[in-house]
Amino acid sequence: MLWALIKIIVFIGLVAAAAWGAGWLMEADGGVRIALADTEFTLGPLESIIALVLLLISVWLLLVVLGFVMAVLRFAAGDDTAIRRWRSRRRERKGYDALTESLVALASGDGRTAMTQADKADRYLDRPELTMLLTAQAAEQAGDKAKAEAAYRRMIEDDRTRFVGIRGIMKQKLAEGDTETALALAERAFALKPKHEETQDLLLRLQAGNHDWQAARKTLGAKLRSGGMPRDLHKRRDAVLALGSAKDIVTEGQTIEAREKAIEANRLSPDLIPAAVMASDAYVADNRPKYATRIIRKAWTAEPHPDLAAAFARIEPNETPEARVKRFQMLTNIQPDHLETRMLKAELLIAAEDFPAARKAIGDLVETSPVQRVLTIMAAIERGSGADDAVVKGWLARAVTAPRGPRWVCENCGTVHADWEPVCLNCGAFDTLSWRRPAEDETELPAGAEMLPLIVGSIADKRHEEPPSDDDLIDADVVEAEPSPPHDYADEEDEKTKT
Repeated sequence: MLWALIKIIVFIGLVAAAAWGAGWLMEADGGVRIALADTEFTLGPLESIIALVLLLISVWLLLVVLGFVMAVLRFAAGDDTAIRRWRSRRRERKGYDALTESLVALASGDGRTAMTQADKADRYLDRPELTMLLTAQAAEQAGDKAKAEAAYRRMIEDDRTRFVGIRGIMKQKLAEGDTETALALAERAFALKPKHEETQDLLLRLQAGNHDWQAARKTLGAKLRSGGMPRDLHKRRDAVLALGSAKDIVTEGQTIEAREKAIEANRLSPDLIPAAVMASDAYVADNRPKYATRIIRKAWTAEPHPDLAAAFARIEPNETPEARVKRFQMLTNIQPDHLETRMLKAELLIAAEDFPAARKAIGDLVETSPVQRVLTIMAAIERGSGADDAVVKGWLARAVTAPRGPRWVCENCGTVHADWEPVCLNCGAFDTLSWRRPAEDETELPAGAEMLPLIVGSIADKRHEEPPSDDDLIDADVVEAEPSPPHDYADEEDEKTKT
């Protein structure tokens, strides 16, 4: 409303200025004298200006007429398209002007103006690959999804713009959550431009999310052949796809085929922990423990992990705790200062009831890496060493509020997963899960949580001094908690790796 009022005031001001100027020119002295042969013309100031404007209009009309005459002459000389080209040049000039204004408006974030100018350009220009793309982008910026989709569908009808149209509708379907239609469109786009990297990545992600592992491996191979992926990364992701296929086969109960897929995945990427676990279990089921040992040892060298330790225990499930400590030296001697190695060694020694050695294995982890598992191990060591209940429960209380330690975390969205998956369950990203401490582990604990061990200890001391009353029998989870036994790797059941 205010802008309209300003425009009206400006218009009235211009009209008033023009009227005042015309009156001033009429009253002014002097003028222009034109002598032509024996005829002389004298023009006043206002008449001179009017004559100049008419002269400019006449020159412009003369040029237009001359252009038309030249087009007619060329047409008469046999050029059938001369008149059409003469008319087209004028239309193109207007069209390109509108196209320019639309691009400027789009860059400025004015989607509505960009759409209006794009429609105008489409009327004057025979360039749908430009005008339709501009219309679609302007409509998306303005939030008009229906018009954007209509523009993309028009682009599909033209061979020059078919890929862009399919890609535009595909992105719209992804935004709507229609992954089935998006997958079909991605396959069409990939068929048109198999070397387009963005289409390759999107198709691979959708195929993996749909558990179409065989098709995903073909797409991955095409990406390697087109030079869009290093060979070592291709091997890693090919192993992830093979492992995903193995997990699905296990779910279906096809044991033999699952073993083959797991072994193939481990061959492609020996440091992929879930593949090493499945391959080891496959060799154990096939009564080839030496192969299983070799696989676990190689994967542990790359990165120690509790799942690897559990798989290594399943190779000899009936051994004594002392024999297990000796056999596990093959792993614990590799990266001996690693957090996982030290916790594993302490748990094995606890199972063998060698508590002083277990305490030595833990060392300063309670200060440098006070995660739940470390503190629970300390509680078990204190219990086995004969410490008071107050000491044991103090360690357990600290474990309640301690960080959980490394887990499977998506590098794309930060979502924590209980088990490894080839595709993130939250954002759908492919091969983004890594074993690390999540960001939430670094957050500060609630106020007063650091006092919990002291409170638990004082309650325990009081119970030792006085006989319990009926009110004292109210059970608190933290106070009555018993130390968790160390990992029994022989009895641990892992449905993900069972074959």
